[in-house]
Amino acid sequence: MEEKLKSLALVGGGALLGAASTLFLLKLLPRRISNQCDKKAIELNDTTVKCAIGLGNGNIGMTGLSLLADEIVSEQLTRNIQFFGLDSQQKVTSSYVVVIGLGGVGSHAASMLLRSGVGKLLLVDFDQVSLSSLNRHAVATRADVGIPKAECLKKHFSSIFPECQVDAKVLLYDVSSEEEILSGNPDFVLDCIDNIDTKVALLAACVRRGLKVLSATGAGARADPTRIRVADLRESTNDPLSRSVRHRLRKDHGIEGGIPVVFSLEKPKAKLLPFRGPSGEEDNPSDYQIVPGFRVRIIPVLGTIPAIFGQVMASYVVTQLAGLDVQTEPVVNLDVDHYQTLFQRLIEHEESVYGADMQVQVDVEEVQYIVKELWRGRSARELSPKDVGRGMWRSVNELMLVRWDQAKAASVSNLVLLKFKEADEHEQRSLDDIKEKEPEFFNRVTSVLKRAEQDFGL
Repeated sequence: MEEKLKSLALVGGGALLGAASTLFLLKLLPRRISNQCDKKAIELNDTTVKCAIGLGNGNIGMTGLSLLADEIVSEQLTRNIQFFGLDSQQKVTSSYVVVIGLGGVGSHAASMLLRSGVGKLLLVDFDQVSLSSLNRHAVATRADVGIPKAECLKKHFSSIFPECQVDAKVLLYDVSSEEEILSGNPDFVLDCIDNIDTKVALLAACVRRGLKVLSATGAGARADPTRIRVADLRESTNDPLSRSVRHRLRKDHGIEGGIPVVFSLEKPKAKLLPFRGPSGEEDNPSDYQIVPGFRVRIIPVLGTIPAIFGQVMASYVVTQLAGLDVQTEPVVNLDVDHYQTLFQRLIEHEESVYGADMQVQVDVEEVQYIVKELWRGRSARELSPKDVGRGMWRSVNELMLVRWDQAKAASVSNLVLLKFKEADEHEQRSLDDIKEKEPEFFNRVTSVLKRAEQDFGL
């Protein structure tokens, strides 16, 4: 017992010493952020942190390039550096991100971008903090009620990561403010707007300008965090907002897809509450709009869900900025029977073409991995999704697994998902022929199959 008490005392003493050391560093260490790189290297967890030149797109300048050479900054971002590596974290720190819409989703996204070390942020929102914002806002307090959301975030951010260059604009995004908001060559734009007209205009502008953009769809009236996904706008289902945005982008701007979105597969649990005027009677909400086109009715919101939407957005953007390849979970609505059907179809095809199924080296579980994770429930020749939801179920009726290289066994790293006609054509060609005549398709399939090799340690 006495030995245990001694051990606890030592642990407690160590914790106090660590806390005291941190405070000492915060108060006494000289700041080294300047317009020139510090010539002296700083040792951090066996990693030599040196000034890097030429990383990023130049938005941050020398201040951003030397940011990690500051002792306090490098200590604050230690876990990120350990996760990404120094060079990749430098890319994040040299990045410029614009966040438009700073409510439940946008405030959490912006907060984690800041905490992840993004060197420059532009925060845009025309609205103010209200009491009802406090169930889901990332940093707002009662003392912040009535001040613009953009200025609220900037104020709090200055005490979290003061080295970040944070600009706040109390603006409504529209055609007249597009240049002011989207100029400056941002590395990423986050669309956290919940108004259809403004959302469509922003996304169309980003596509036109060639800017990377990530869009949030409806987070209100939902409760299940396990159903939140990141996928192309064409694949989002059970979301009225993304459905309307898809229609408008296609109709007004000729944009079919290519925009990643964060959405929930969960059907909304509640609807907009009826609007009541000052008399207490139901009234026309459009008569009370401060800004035309923006809702005035209350959307029932469980605060955790928009917060998770924002966290997902920040994680997606930071990994993209760092160059980390993250494969998002595919939106494939198939069940076990479908995978069993594809497996049986493979067995029968092998017997028909090769006279036996002896070289089939996969089971139903591995077929599920191949179909869902590698080919996302559609033909390897389809670059973008055409069938989602129930349409995907029907599309299984014309798909089959065949060997990519006919000289090798039907293994997890040698099977492609194709339509029946495509499979017949594939088996009449050699890989050399495909490589010569369709190099892009050949390289894409080869890259996917290499991922299978890595996942299974082959």
